Amino acid sequence: MSETINVAILGASGYTGAELLRFLLVHPKVRIAALTADRKAGSTMAEAFPQFIGLDLPRLVTIAEVDWDGVDLVFCALPHATTQEVLKTVPARIRIVDLSADFRLSDPAAYEYWYGHAHQALELQKEAVYGITEFARERVAKARLVANPGCYTTCSQLPLIPLLEAGAIDPDEIVIDAASGVSGAGRSVKEANLFTEVSEGYHAYGVGHHRHMAELEEGFSRAAGRPVVASFTPHLVPMNRGMLATIYVRCVGEATPQSLAEILDKRFADETFVKVLPFGAVPQTRHVRGSNRAYISVAKDRRAGRAIVMCVIDNLVKGASGQAIQNMNVMMGWREDLGLEAVGVFP
Repeated sequence: MSETINVAILGASGYTGAELLRFLLVHPKVRIAALTADRKAGSTMAEAFPQFIGLDLPRLVTIAEVDWDGVDLVFCALPHATTQEVLKTVPARIRIVDLSADFRLSDPAAYEYWYGHAHQALELQKEAVYGITEFARERVAKARLVANPGCYTTCSQLPLIPLLEAGAIDPDEIVIDAASGVSGAGRSVKEANLFTEVSEGYHAYGVGHHRHMAELEEGFSRAAGRPVVASFTPHLVPMNRGMLATIYVRCVGEATPQSLAEILDKRFADETFVKVLPFGAVPQTRHVRGSNRAYISVAKDRRAGRAIVMCVIDNLVKGASGQAIQNMNVMMGWREDLGLEAVGVFP
């Protein structure tokens, strides 16, 4: 398909909504038809985010005010649970990329366990396609509803799924230490995210029970062909954006740390956004800041037969809005990097 489409962003006043708009403004095949923010309805996007001053954009409206007749595709950047109720009302002809967690898990019981309430849109959940683009292109292309993955999940599954599929690492010995910038917690006012609460410090959170565990394990189990329960601990870093996953694995069979790097290099050789660095290199979040890129590397552990796998992304881009646009491009049959050509912002 080559025509221009009309896009609505639901939840445009949050960080992921603003990132969606930043990229879509330079997308040659997209027109912004509607921007919603119920609590800021009637105001301009420039009032919510001054970086948009001087641009001709629709005013923020409530979801109830959206004229669906003028919309071809929706990006939903609403909170979890709210999304289910809203998307049930979107006309069936409109395609959707959802950035919440509401449609990422295929098992309704798992959703209820991790999110504390029953799923309210089970028919939509059944048709949703989980969209780490590099692993799901064919299904994404045909989907009406794509569940955009979480940031921690993207950063951890990109390097690990090829290794699990290859049978090169022990599924029972995966330890993931991941760290995110503060923007990953969203824009709402929370005491724990105030400047003095997060600056000059570094701490773990959601220890032993972070919701992304379910998403991680569903992908890992599918790749390994059997149940996988990984150890995963997220951390908060006093920076605005960026994510690093440092992952400890044990090689199995004939696999070595070097061969793990070779598996990843071969798997991602033709990918636009995922780049495998030389063996032993250390990726840095600053080098992917503001871009849809992921940098992966493998290093040898001091212990025989063990390796350290690292991945960095921008949590707001490849971990959210950038990957959402990448999925839209696949859904529409367009070049995958359309609108996403920007490299990282450094220094």
